[in-house]
Amino acid sequence: MKSLYELLQESSALHRHLCPRQVLGVRMGILAGDVLGLELPQAPDAKRLLSIVETDGCFSDGVAVAANCWVGRRTLRVEDYGKVAATFVDTHTGQAIRIVPRGEARRLAREFATEARNKWEAMLLGYQRMPTADLFAIQAVQLKTPIAKIISHAGVKTTCDVCGEEVLNEREIVSEDTRLCRACAGQAYYQLVLPAMPAAVRLSILTEAV
Repeated sequence: MKSLYELLQESSALHRHLCPRQVLGVRMGILAGDVLGLELPQAPDAKRLLSIVETDGCFSDGVAVAANCWVGRRTLRVEDYGKVAATFVDTHTGQAIRIVPRGEARRLAREFATEARNKWEAMLLGYQRMPTADLFAIQAVQLKTPIAKIISHAGVKTTCDVCGEEVLNEREIVSEDTRLCRACAGQAYYQLVLPAMPAAVRLSILTEAV
């Protein structure tokens, strides 16, 4: 098992600096292993732990390093609620816990870093030193989507019947025997921007309509 110092060094290497949110992410990952009874960071070829972070950025990298969960390995997912919080799921047992910093943690941090020159430094140092019980709250949770469906089957693919684009990992939506990607099923996070119509074409269409 790697030490807190070693994990923080790995996380900071991704950003060329260390910040309080990285510390929270790393310590959160360590705590998840303790509560779930898993040795973390998990082995490079292991995919037993699934981490779901509720914001992106440096916090998520701290979690990724401590748990060895990554988007590219399909063991880390981002549900962007804008919260420094994460849910950790043991995919073998289905046990899931959500960990969030306590509301008073930011204020208490200075008590553990009296030499800090400012609030940011107090959090950076204090978060490393605070007892876990003072820093985090743990909630037992149950995923709304079954873990088997979240993980799905890697490599399975189909084609959307509307746009013709390929859909991986059983993420298609089947409606009345029609296979749709989420965008064509009305769940797109984007909308297409149609090119401006030349004036001559517009005039031609108007003339034909008259």
